[in-house]
Order: sequence, then structure tokens, then C-alpha cells
Amino acid sequence: MTDGIDEALVRRLVAAQFPHWAGLDVRRVASAGTDNAMFRLGDDLAVRLPKAEWAAGHAEKEQRWLPRLAPALPLPVPRPLGAGAPSEDFGRPWGVYGWLDGADAWTSPVTDLAHAAEELGRFGVALRAVDATGGPRSFRGGAVTEWEGGHLPKAVAALSSAGLLDAPTALDAWEQVLALPAWDRHPVWLHGDLLPGNLLTRDGRLSAVIDFGGLGTGDPAADLLPAWTLLTPATRPLFRAASGLDDATWARGRGWALCWGLVTDHYYGDGGGPGTAPAPNPTLAAVARRSWTEALSELT
Repeated sequence: MTDGIDEALVRRLVAAQFPHWAGLDVRRVASAGTDNAMFRLGDDLAVRLPKAEWAAGHAEKEQRWLPRLAPALPLPVPRPLGAGAPSEDFGRPWGVYGWLDGADAWTSPVTDLAHAAEELGRFGVALRAVDATGGPRSFRGGAVTEWEGGHLPKAVAALSSAGLLDAPTALDAWEQVLALPAWDRHPVWLHGDLLPGNLLTRDGRLSAVIDFGGLGTGDPAADLLPAWTLLTPATRPLFRAASGLDDATWARGRGWALCWGLVTDHYYGDGGGPGTAPAPNPTLAAVARRSWTEALSELT
């Protein structure tokens, strides 16, 4: 594989560190995710290994915090069963988890969006209710400008040049986002990456939330992204009501949808031209385009 992580490596790691699972069948799970490689181990287990250094702490964070958070959450989440240590074969921490049945919401879209809207809203309420003392800061837990890092104007210019949006309209919407009041309360837990690829479905219904690599504390606004990446104008109000968040936080969430969508579409899509991204990702680009398109329609 291009990331250097394959079935043979996983077999060696499992045999060396978890010999009681040695001999189980190992199969790579296809995913558009950029942080971790996923493998099914036998019928009941999953192995996740970080693809890049920026994701090296994900497994340790999940091993520590998911057992504490899971009992409070209304949807199934990954159950850590083994903490893999760095070795000569693989120099980053990795993890073994219980397998959760289902397909991601990009591959197998949610058809019962009303149910998903209410379940995701309740999920956020339950997550925020858990004491966040000592929790790590989420990489999306601060103001959206901290994540954006000045890249949005370039993204807007590139997407405009490609004929995908009107630059003045997008920049005016961004100014509205910049004028929003900041989160001024104690930090709360947020998943940090509630994109369709991290939501599982069964029979058209939302069934689980996975990939807590972005888990941390801060402003919960980024966890409102599903309103614009997954839901429709008709089901968005259900999510908003179930989330129980104030108007300013909802508006910041829409700002995240605009900003994340524009920057990610430019980075992984075709709007920026050759060399924009080290590895184009059509799936993430499509989710991002839906995100900024839906958000922009509400800001103009």
C-alpha cells in the first residue's frame, strides 16, 4: 500500500504483541480517511494504525478516554481492547478495538435523516455532559480561524478561478463568520470530526460513531458540521433542536461548515489545480463541497 501499512505488517504486529489473536484473518477496510489505516481482525475485532505522525497520538487518546465516555453516550462507539506499542516494525502506537457492524455514511448513505438528526443531537448533548476536566484540547476546539490558519482566501480564489463559486459572495460570508462572538464558557467534550466517513449506518439508519482521533475539549461548534455535510434543510432544524445549543454556537457551526468545506475542497479536490494536495481525495472533496455549498446558501 502507498502508506506502507499492509496485512502482512498487521499480522506481524498482532502475533508479536497479542499472540492470543495470532492466526486470525486480517483484511484491510477501504476508507477515504487520511489519518488511520483500518483492518478487520477475525470477525469481531478491528485494528487501527496511524498513517502519519500527526495521528500518532490518536490510539493512546482513544484507549484512555473512550472507556470513560462510552457509557454516557446514546450511540455505540469503538471499544478499545488492546493498546499496541511502537516497535521496530511500526514506530507509532496503534490499537485493537471491538468491531462495529455497519458501513460508513458516505458508502451507505443515511436514508432516515430525521432519525439521524435527532440521534446526533442527543449524542452531542450526552458527550458535552461528561466532565471534561483533564481532557486534551481538540484540534477543532478553538476558533475556526485557528484551524483555518489564513488558507481560506487562497481556497476561495482557486475555487472561483475554477468557476465553482463567486469569490465576493464567499468572502462576504466569511466576514460574517469572523464577526461572530467567541465561545466564552468552560471547554466541553467534542468528537471533533463528525463527517459522514466517521458515522456508521445499518439499513439506512445511523448506527454508530467511530474514529475519535479528533476527540478533545473546547467550543462544541465544530461538532455541528453534520448539519451541512449530512443533513438537509428540512432535517437540519431537528438536529438544531436536539443539540440544545444557543444561536451563536449554531452560527459558529455554520462558519465551520463554510470554512472547513472551502479549505478542504481546495486541498483535496480539483479547484486548486495541480499540486494543491499531496494526494487528491475525491470523497473528502465531495463532502467538503456539499458543506460549503449548504452553508453558503444560508449566509447569502
